[in-house]
Amino acid sequence: MIIPMFAVAFICLMLVPSVSAAPITSADTGNISWILICSALVFVMTPGVALFYGGMLRKQSMSSILVQTLAAISVMTVSWVLVGYTLAFGADLHGIIGNLDHLFLMNMDAATIPEGATIPDMEFMLFQLMFAMITAAIVLGACAERVRFKAIILFLAIWSVAVYAPMAHWVWGGGLFDQYLTVLDFAGGTVVHICAAATGLAIALALGKRSERTVHRPHSIPMVFLGCLFLWVGWFGFNGGSGLAADGVAINAIIVTQISAAFAAVSWSAVQYFHTGRVNVMGSIAGAIAGLVAITPAAGFVGPSEAIAIGLIGGIVCYAGVALIHRKLKVDDAADVFGIHGVGGIWGAIATGIFALPAMTEAGYEGLLYGGTSLFFGQIAAVVATLAFTFAVSFVIIKLIGKFTEIRLTEEEEMIGPDVIEHGEPSYNM
Repeated sequence: MIIPMFAVAFICLMLVPSVSAAPITSADTGNISWILICSALVFVMTPGVALFYGGMLRKQSMSSILVQTLAAISVMTVSWVLVGYTLAFGADLHGIIGNLDHLFLMNMDAATIPEGATIPDMEFMLFQLMFAMITAAIVLGACAERVRFKAIILFLAIWSVAVYAPMAHWVWGGGLFDQYLTVLDFAGGTVVHICAAATGLAIALALGKRSERTVHRPHSIPMVFLGCLFLWVGWFGFNGGSGLAADGVAINAIIVTQISAAFAAVSWSAVQYFHTGRVNVMGSIAGAIAGLVAITPAAGFVGPSEAIAIGLIGGIVCYAGVALIHRKLKVDDAADVFGIHGVGGIWGAIATGIFALPAMTEAGYEGLLYGGTSLFFGQIAAVVATLAFTFAVSFVIIKLIGKFTEIRLTEEEEMIGPDVIEHGEPSYNM
């Protein structure tokens, strides 16, 4: 089903005249260079996610998560180029979605620089593509080890248009949130993290738990550590590039990113020590990722002192979120996607509404600590709307796919592992 869909799109693309790239004549070459570097850094995060998740899973699932991640990169790229970008950033249609002016990247080239901008449209498209890719890759962790390859790839193809593109438009493309709410999301607290987490939760609930006959524990902690480092370094481009300029905002964003990650790792480790009597590698890694997630929506609007608070609290609430998902709600979120990205994204969005500095925001967008209430309540409304929309639509999509094809492995297939059953390619000689 998915192959014919993209085949038709490809044929249509061939019928669209290409616009030759002209030399850039009026742009800030420093900003252009910086955003190209940041795009590469964000790209590295996606294979980092594959290593991060792969190490957390059984060794029988390593090849599976690698190929799913590579497929997610391809599917999101195809979708974004054909229709996703124009739906997200085309001229607004009633606050819901963008128009089709940039279908197949029409009316764009390397010399097109919007009024008031310093980088070309085409470069902005590339940078935003990397965000779409990492969001899809994060989703994979919640349903790992039991979702069928063809089902998750078909899901991502539909989800990229029905969920991700509208979310990006609502927050960054001049859509609903921008029109009706006082909202700040510097680098993707709602668009990336809450969206991915709610999507993953919907799929995990639709699939059900993994078999209790399998042992669910990391098969390679060094690989998880390596994936964490890829993510951490990539996050400097993720947050540092979201101001679209090589300036003081970028410097501040990278500094507060590092601070939040470190302080969250400390607070997570402290809570883990008092709770279990020990600190382990997986906990410290999870804490650092929680801090990175939490600072993402606020990175362009807070300073180091606020980042310390966001990171410290982020590590604690995400530790509690992971425990809640597994022990209380009994949801089999294989890689703790909702506990870290969901809870961390929610806290980060609310924290932006609390800590946003008047000196770093426009009038009326001050945080609660500085007398602003519109932003605080706008952030809460945005969180609720994001959770409701992404969860509901994602759940419907995966259920509809289940009407036409199998969406999960059988218990016997799960015991053998998706590496062999789905791909015939185990990662290790056993």
